[in-house]
Amino acid sequence: MAKVKVRTGTRLRPDRVDQQFDVIVIGSGIGGLANAAFLSLLGYKVAVLEQHYTAGGFTHAYHRNCYEWDVGVHYVGEVHKPSTLRRVFDVISEGRLQWAAMQPEYDRIILGDKEYGFVAGRENFAAMLKQQFPEEAAMIDDYIELIREMSRKTPKFFAGQAMPPWLARAYNLIRPLLVPKPFFQTTREVLEGMTNNQQLISVLTGQWGDYGQAPADAAFIMHALIAKHYLAGGAYPVGGSSEIARTIIPTIQRSGGDVFTYAGVAEILVKDNQAYGVKLESGHELYASRVVSNAGFYNTTQKLLPAAVRQKLGVEQWQQQVQLSSSHLCIYAGFKGTAEELGINTTNLWIYPDGHHEENLQRFKQDPDADFPIVYVSFPSAKDPDWNNRYPGKSTVEIVTMANHDWFKQWQDKTWGQRGDDYETIKENFSQRLLEILFKRMPQLRDALDYYELSTPLSTDWFQYASQGEIYGLDHFVERFKKPFLHPVTPVKGLYMTGADVMTAGVGGALMAGLMTTCAMQGRKAGDVLKLLKGYQPDTPAEAVNAR
Repeated sequence: MAKVKVRTGTRLRPDRVDQQFDVIVIGSGIGGLANAAFLSLLGYKVAVLEQHYTAGGFTHAYHRNCYEWDVGVHYVGEVHKPSTLRRVFDVISEGRLQWAAMQPEYDRIILGDKEYGFVAGRENFAAMLKQQFPEEAAMIDDYIELIREMSRKTPKFFAGQAMPPWLARAYNLIRPLLVPKPFFQTTREVLEGMTNNQQLISVLTGQWGDYGQAPADAAFIMHALIAKHYLAGGAYPVGGSSEIARTIIPTIQRSGGDVFTYAGVAEILVKDNQAYGVKLESGHELYASRVVSNAGFYNTTQKLLPAAVRQKLGVEQWQQQVQLSSSHLCIYAGFKGTAEELGINTTNLWIYPDGHHEENLQRFKQDPDADFPIVYVSFPSAKDPDWNNRYPGKSTVEIVTMANHDWFKQWQDKTWGQRGDDYETIKENFSQRLLEILFKRMPQLRDALDYYELSTPLSTDWFQYASQGEIYGLDHFVERFKKPFLHPVTPVKGLYMTGADVMTAGVGGALMAGLMTTCAMQGRKAGDVLKLLKGYQPDTPAEAVNAR
């Protein structure tokens, strides 16, 4: 029988909890958890408020029919070796969070009938590309060096996020002198400046689903960070993605705080331009001298700020300058049999009809019956070495593609699980199409299928407090990184933002946003935050458990 773990977090019972905290953090995604953990290590009493029944945001896992799936942590780079990212995780979890390295081929890019394996290690990665594109050997070396340089200089690019807003604005004026030009160009613009080989460009951008934006639109900084992030391979949390929140929460509790679930926030309390707490959806109020929103830029400015404050700040003008990211469909499927019995491993599959990423995406968003522009397949049960201890004789697969929120608008006001037969019919149609892509690739799984369900953009709205099914917060256009209002420090005194929208998408981006927000909150004492990182001494070396 499956050893299902209990839900993560403490259910909020307002009559049994203190009303006063040093800091209140809205949202328990990794940015909010990191911010709360750092503050707790500095001695602050922090309450993290999560509207869902379990903590973790897109790092949580859920259970159904004796199976478990992650909802966003498909793999993470740079945590299975000594790195800044690993050190941050070690500090906020106090060494409790462990990682399992995936097999060397972490991603397989499939463009029609052509396949390209991304293998861990820059020498291996370069060798694969040079074997497929021998005439582009020099460009491949230049590309790898460029994404490494981008990674090295990213701290300079984002340095303003840890500064006061006035200083950040001044810093960002000179920023173009401190970092290379590609920081301010699109992915396609940079790559087409390096090669005319469109197939090679399609391969190099084969992970664009990790940030949900086609190469012609996405800022190259976003692409470069993702590509470099996985250059040394990928890893997965031992025990599943819910271990991320589960191992960080004790750090938050050590200073008297906690992570509360069923704690939806209706409004941030503001008086005389000073945030002083929150009003819960239940009507109860909790108080703190500082409030941090990890609910995303749109939710913070559209839903949580009082109307009078929104009008005074002119946030509608801000909202017109940025755009929400893509929505998605995801099949969560369960199979009878172990990974070994079913012939599955840890390699992620990126399946495309061909290399025309932009055209395929545009066609599909206009016509849901068109070919899927991207199909990502992940095997979470194979990535977790603890899986068989919890779910013996079972395996899981996740199949993800892009979606258009407008396709589901007519049901958006309906309650989850009660949207009617028409909605279920559309879901079943998408489900069968996606499953057929999996079975075409892995026919041995067809007869082993035991359970499946499909999430739509409305599922993301319902469970993740999204507005239009967005999975990556704001889109990563070049201009997005120039917006002064996407800063941890807001014009409301005592109110801060953290998470992907003040940095970049993904676990790593949101995690580092939690660090940057903490530095910004500490002001002149930001060095205290960095001392936590520099002074941390793990009990064991930063080595990951080997996956199968």
